[in-house]
Amino acid sequence: MELEISDAHAHLNEISDLDRQIIEAKNKNVHYIVGVGMGIESNEKILKIANSHENVLPAIGYHPWVISYEKVHENLSYLRKNAFKVCAIGEVGLDYKAKTPKELQKKVFEEILQIAGEYKKPLIIHARYSHKTCLQMVKDRAITAAIFHWYSGPKDLLDEIIRCNYYISVTPALAYSPPHREAASYVPLEYILLETDAPVEYRGKESRIVDVWESLKFLSEIKGLPLEEVARVTSQNFKKVFGILEEKS
Repeated sequence: MELEISDAHAHLNEISDLDRQIIEAKNKNVHYIVGVGMGIESNEKILKIANSHENVLPAIGYHPWVISYEKVHENLSYLRKNAFKVCAIGEVGLDYKAKTPKELQKKVFEEILQIAGEYKKPLIIHARYSHKTCLQMVKDRAITAAIFHWYSGPKDLLDEIIRCNYYISVTPALAYSPPHREAASYVPLEYILLETDAPVEYRGKESRIVDVWESLKFLSEIKGLPLEEVARVTSQNFKKVFGILEEKS
């Protein structure tokens, strides 16, 4: 039986040769791809892409990089109106290195947490210099499913992430990022998803959806486990968090 894996986080609207990449990934047994949005324009594109590709699962979000006072109401209204259409709310969170004022980010994230809770959708979380605050806010809202995307934060928060039954996702940056590798090493495999964050660059090279196989390879090496085992468990995790029912034989 051939291995199958899925990409839990890709910015499909930013990929220039998208159809080619989706075909390439499918031919390499990338079973599902979660396309994430950052604001109304990208969210609309993600929903359109998902309508055209059965293996694309849409997520809509409001990224801290693009938050602005004048667009908050419009974006939050959009999320609430369209949340029923998606597999997750994301990419959302806090980025304390961004220019967006921290208090505005927190206010927006609080509203997003409420929407996710109401619609019982998992969150795909961007946290930079804000991991502790993000985690506390998610816990306070009793969010049942959350993925800390490309986790490179403090190791001392990982036990609490695990206790809450939340997940981290890992990228090809496992090849060179010490904090990312440390997190991947520490967190049990049952709490890890694979992703690419495509088309982000790794060491100067633009990533492709198919590079989720690189995430698998590096995670397998870090864990000291066979590729087959890591592929099986991370695929189970993916289906669990995004509510994909197993096909009955």
